[in-house]
Amino acid sequence: MDYLDYVQMTRGQQISYNIKSFFMGIPGAIKTIFMYIGYFFKSLFGLIVNGFKGYGQRFAAGDGATKLSYIIMGAGNMAHKQFMKGVLFLAAEVAYIYFMMSFGMTYVSKVYSFGVAVDPDHPEVLVDGVVGNVPIRYEIDPDFGMKKIVNADTADDSNKILLFFVLTLMISIAFFVVYIANTKSAYATQEMLKEGVQPIGFVEEMKTFLDERYHITLLTLPILLLMIFNILPIIFTIFMAFTNYDKNHNAFNRLYWWVGFENFADVFYNSAEKSQTFGKVLVWTLIWAVFATFSNYILGIVLALLINKKDIKYKGFWRTMFVITSAVPQFVTLLVMRLLLDNQGIINAMMGTNIRFLADENWAKVSVIVVNMWIGIPYTMLSVSGILMNIPEDLYESARIDGANAVQQFTKITLPYISFVMTPYLISTFVGNINNFNVIYFLTGGAPESVDYYSGAGTTDLLVTWLYKLTVSEQDYKLASVIGIIVFVLCATGSLITFNMSKATKNEEEFS
Repeated sequence: MDYLDYVQMTRGQQISYNIKSFFMGIPGAIKTIFMYIGYFFKSLFGLIVNGFKGYGQRFAAGDGATKLSYIIMGAGNMAHKQFMKGVLFLAAEVAYIYFMMSFGMTYVSKVYSFGVAVDPDHPEVLVDGVVGNVPIRYEIDPDFGMKKIVNADTADDSNKILLFFVLTLMISIAFFVVYIANTKSAYATQEMLKEGVQPIGFVEEMKTFLDERYHITLLTLPILLLMIFNILPIIFTIFMAFTNYDKNHNAFNRLYWWVGFENFADVFYNSAEKSQTFGKVLVWTLIWAVFATFSNYILGIVLALLINKKDIKYKGFWRTMFVITSAVPQFVTLLVMRLLLDNQGIINAMMGTNIRFLADENWAKVSVIVVNMWIGIPYTMLSVSGILMNIPEDLYESARIDGANAVQQFTKITLPYISFVMTPYLISTFVGNINNFNVIYFLTGGAPESVDYYSGAGTTDLLVTWLYKLTVSEQDYKLASVIGIIVFVLCATGSLITFNMSKATKNEEEFS
């Protein structure tokens, strides 16, 4: 369909066509995403292959000192009179070997079995075992029917084993990067001497980190902190999803072990209670995200249009009045609203009713959506106001000359501008609402609870609040890790597909 046929449709036909086009375009968008993923892994594989190829070529073309640097780091640089640089490479190798022998290998060797297993159903149980010269004794705990460690300080701790294994893995990857840099430096220095060029000294090279390589100086510390405080916990959580880490394999016997994809199977089909709870919570999470996103979006646009009308006076005052809601910390607003909507709260007292706003399943779901509108509409109003102020007035003048009425001006000029600019914001808001912990937790706490739900999940719980309960209250860390991975996959996949199908991506120069 060309543009002329499209503009001749009624507004209802256009909406129907857009919805149809959106859903028909999903398979193509998914195909594009997988093509990008395939291209990424193809590029990564090519990078690895070329890296090993270059690694071998440098060894084959290198002199004796360069070849020696493949075993003794820094040997090539020291032989080529870059003593300080060579010493630093050698120090890195010595430090890594010491780290692995004194610390790293201890946890790498234990990660397969996670230490001494004490579950009575496993054959590797030590009833009266010995770790070093310290005996370990166990007794049956009457409350859990599990074997409890009497002298726990001498036993293995699976948490430490997994955490330090991940740390060792990351340090090993960092060392490998330094090792490759050592071979490249040795070969590059050899080639420079062969061409009669004297390699720069250590002091001069350090000065380059304040000049042409200053970006490395600036980014080193942030990347290091990112690896420690973000990447390490993420990898640890992913590994945890493949274990049986919970309160029965933590607080009392402190050991857990690998279970493969058993936790994922429980969530999807193997455990009726878990899978049904996951399905119900997932459906409500998506319903909540749709209503919370589009109610704020649509009503925010309406509010912005009303305030920005030419005949409205004191526009700044009205904007300020609505923005005040965002000046108050969100959790304070939510706690106040929780008191107002209580069974014996002010709203019921003033109306003389006994509506269970937060205790009835249906009322609770409606209540959280309405309260979220009070919190979220001002943000959309501000964003849309900025867009409205930047739409060229000439477009409206031309539309009025051509006989367009107010509705046509809105559908042909205002709405396309708003949609084009706000689509990335809309996508990020939708993802944010899937993970909107504050509104649900501070307003209902996931209540009302249901006996049909697993592990204390409530009928207004989102996946993220259920994950929180699984972690903090139920100590079911393995299931919480699985839910976290699923939420990430859903958000990442949905965001990529929707964003790549939007006009903001396809026609990014259209409104420039």
